[in-house]
Amino acid sequence: MKKAAIFILSLLVCISSGTVVSATEPETLLTVAQDEEGLELTAKSAVVMEAGSGTVLYQKDKDLELPPASVTKVMSLLLIFEEIDKGNLKYTDKVTVSEHAASMGGSQVFLEPGESQTVDTMLKCIVISSANDAVVSMAEHIAGSEGAFVKRMNEKAKQLGMKHTVFKNSCGLDIKGHETSAFDIALMSRELTTKHPDIFKYTKIWMDKFTHETKKGTKEFGLSNTNKLLKQYNGCTGLKTGSTSTAKFCLSATATRNGVSLIAVVMASDDSKARVKDASALLDYGFSHCQVMEDHTKGKDIGKITVAKGKKETVSYDQDIPAKIVLVKGSKNDVKKQIRIGQVKAPVKKGQVLGYIIYKRGDEVLLKKPVKAAESVEKMNYLTSLTRLARQYF
Repeated sequence: MKKAAIFILSLLVCISSGTVVSATEPETLLTVAQDEEGLELTAKSAVVMEAGSGTVLYQKDKDLELPPASVTKVMSLLLIFEEIDKGNLKYTDKVTVSEHAASMGGSQVFLEPGESQTVDTMLKCIVISSANDAVVSMAEHIAGSEGAFVKRMNEKAKQLGMKHTVFKNSCGLDIKGHETSAFDIALMSRELTTKHPDIFKYTKIWMDKFTHETKKGTKEFGLSNTNKLLKQYNGCTGLKTGSTSTAKFCLSATATRNGVSLIAVVMASDDSKARVKDASALLDYGFSHCQVMEDHTKGKDIGKITVAKGKKETVSYDQDIPAKIVLVKGSKNDVKKQIRIGQVKAPVKKGQVLGYIIYKRGDEVLLKKPVKAAESVEKMNYLTSLTRLARQYF
């Protein structure tokens, strides 16, 4: 029997050259080297990253290991929202405060041992007022103890590729060995904000209040956001402040303008005003130096993808594959696109990578978007083979 066609030639959307891409390679992203232009920052370490792609637009000693203070809570919040998304935790669930949680000190909302508050209220206390007692209460509620929760924090850090991070507690109080880097903070901030956008329902709140309900009775307590950038920077959406005598003033700031979302991290700024000034300078730099290039590859651009020795001669795939790339302004015309499809042989599983759409600038690969099978195709059997031969003959 004549073999079915097993290879589709690369379709060049724009003139470009490159090597053949293996159909097993994952989607990759480019981290752009920082611009030579410097910024006047008081912070010891800083990063500004485009949230969608993870592209670093500017960095200053991004891997320097420093204490993060309450910016630690970004990781705690990430694990809390993961539990919510898994269905293991509800906003209406009640969380009871332990003696340990109530004794935290530092930034707190003065929760009392035995007091119960909803997850929703605890999140407000953590995000708006950076409450140590609230975050430790949540850690114990989720993992049984703060120590067990911290273990999860470190496991998640490894998953995210945070190579310069060790967590010793869930709240960020100073303790020897509790360190991270500006780049690692950007990584966990990106994971939190892109995978769990509901966080912004809390980070955008400027002022709120809740009611203490204890044996002593009820008492209202006001919450005021520690992130002053919310009122001072156009487009600011969050995220988390931190300060201790050892860590000095830290901030992971998020902002969105014209479809561009940025994460600016500063560590060890001189004071609260310098922290805001440093973060604003980073965000200004990011917005002025980057633009988002969006592209859509349609089915007509790719054509039919044939399957060798399959019950079906072709396999279906997504007919609209979007791509988003952060570029330095003025470089959009330098980007070329290739479509490369590998050999496809039956059996094919739904979700299997069939090839890649490759975006390049010169010899540099900016982004590879996988083309995935939208269905499964079984291997051809004797009856299918006979039927196909008969159809070809007649």
